[in-house]
Amino acid sequence: MNNIGKTFVFKSNGEVFRIPALYYKENEKKLFGFTEKQTSRHDSSAVALVMSTGTVDTDELTQKKTMKCPCGYRPMNPCTVYEKDTQTLFLFFNHVRLHYITKKNDDKWSEFTDLTDLLPTDNWSVGPGHGIQTESGRMIVPAYAYMKENNIPHSFYIYSDDKGSTWHYGAMLDKTSGECEMDEVSDITGDSLIYCNACNKGGFRVQAEIDESFHTFKSNTLLKELDKGCQGSVISFPAQPEDAETSQKKCLLFSHPTNQKIAWQRLDLGVYLSSSPVNSNGNCSGEWSQPWVINQRHSDGWFACLMECGEKSATDEIACQVFSYEEVLRGIQGAIMKSENKYKRINLHGKTFQTIINKEAGLE
Repeated sequence: MNNIGKTFVFKSNGEVFRIPALYYKENEKKLFGFTEKQTSRHDSSAVALVMSTGTVDTDELTQKKTMKCPCGYRPMNPCTVYEKDTQTLFLFFNHVRLHYITKKNDDKWSEFTDLTDLLPTDNWSVGPGHGIQTESGRMIVPAYAYMKENNIPHSFYIYSDDKGSTWHYGAMLDKTSGECEMDEVSDITGDSLIYCNACNKGGFRVQAEIDESFHTFKSNTLLKELDKGCQGSVISFPAQPEDAETSQKKCLLFSHPTNQKIAWQRLDLGVYLSSSPVNSNGNCSGEWSQPWVINQRHSDGWFACLMECGEKSATDEIACQVFSYEEVLRGIQGAIMKSENKYKRINLHGKTFQTIINKEAGLE
């Protein structure tokens, strides 16, 4: 079931829509979708941010309207975070300067606020995607910056402990890393930490946790990165009833392309599940299932995934795909069975393969 609940939200007809961000406002049952409007596929051609709102009716996003956000500069990399006490949606974006605007309920967007002066370097970017508000009330917005001394990117975050009135620059990840997303996870006792999943230039994704510091950790499950790197999305959710140790535990979903044929190509968007993101020692486990591929074409309660996709290219349209936890489990189980069948076929001809390997190694 690779096309469950897919609705095209932004379709490219002359214009190009890229870099989507999504927020679900639970008390209104409303989805907010944001994206860059560009004149070409190049990031430098962004001319505006566009918003589409809609409601979720079991498995479908219904588009309501599209509008431009009032921006003083050419905006890029939309990133949302919601403050629950004041019921305020913050939309961060950047181009030359770091700005955010806010919106309460059906009010108009505010004037922009400039936070550029608190950043550690001159070469940086926020998001894209979503920030979080933790159980304790801290608001966190993911970002990354290139260091002046070596021009190497590192993930970091900005945060607010006073409902978004003032913002501060947080810790920077020691390992080379780029675009990232973060979310709060917890074990069955409710002890929590912040998990970070960051882009890397090939090899494997960078996984890190934030407690008193911001550091990477070794994972038993390495998440493969595409050549040249690619943004990924991560979201936490309460453990489901079939888990014998639910209590206050939170699980994670991660979405990312799983395949490419040439550099910069992004194919087969997959969803990974981490049912126990915190191990018995109170640290991030980094253990993930095999991916369930939800979109086999080009692609960059209920879960909603906003993606760049299309049959001919990844910028044909932006679609919203909505799916349930049960569908995630069925999809992952199907991926496991497919992998096991492939392994059995290889074993069936294991002697032949071993002979070839031995000949190549000069052992026969």
